[in-house]
Amino acid sequence: MKIAFISDIHGNAIALDSVLADIRNKSVDKIIVLGDLCYRGPEPKRSLELIRSLDADVIKGNADEWVVRGVLQGEVPDTVLDMMNREREWTVARLEQSDLDDLKNLPTVINFQFKNIAINVFHATPDSLFESVLPDAAEDIIVSKLMSSTDARIYIYGHIHRPFIRYINGKTIMNTGSVGLPFDGLAMASYAIVEIEEGSIKTSIQRVGYDVEKVAAQYLTMAYPNAERMVRVIREAKN
Repeated sequence: MKIAFISDIHGNAIALDSVLADIRNKSVDKIIVLGDLCYRGPEPKRSLELIRSLDADVIKGNADEWVVRGVLQGEVPDTVLDMMNREREWTVARLEQSDLDDLKNLPTVINFQFKNIAINVFHATPDSLFESVLPDAAEDIIVSKLMSSTDARIYIYGHIHRPFIRYINGKTIMNTGSVGLPFDGLAMASYAIVEIEEGSIKTSIQRVGYDVEKVAAQYLTMAYPNAERMVRVIREAKN
């Protein structure tokens, strides 16, 4: 069984096209999507349509919650609150009520088991869509924030846009990175693969190139709010 985990598409449908093509080439058996589907990118509707076209399990991210009800004070710095809600309004204007309903009703956690390997999947932490646990967090923080709610063998999350794999207490913790807005300085889409065979578990981070300049042009020609900053983010792969 080979499972692909993708997250944080953020309306970058061009990057998602490239990732899905890469997944098809790798003969993946199952896809799981860890949220943040359409907000902050130039193609929110097409991103949702691509996700719907998959036979995939999908969970909610913080950006999906923001699309549904707006960005609230205290969730982001006050200096960017107004702009982020303008971006949210731009996104919502390109969606239908059924899209908002679908985002609202997404689950927040997936737990499943294959060949006695339990896997726990969530967006940020099992208890929060918003809390950030970074790659260099101390082991006790990772255990308490990411691994305490369920006794799994593998824990997989997104949200921070920085892919990594760590091993703690004989268990695997993976971050998928981001399909649409990587923040680790490498301007390539990121996703994770877990392969489970008899007697073995293989985990890996995949990086996939896409046409960054085409996406940059989309931000500018579509009059996206905060376009210049978002173009810099995708070019530099830094927040």
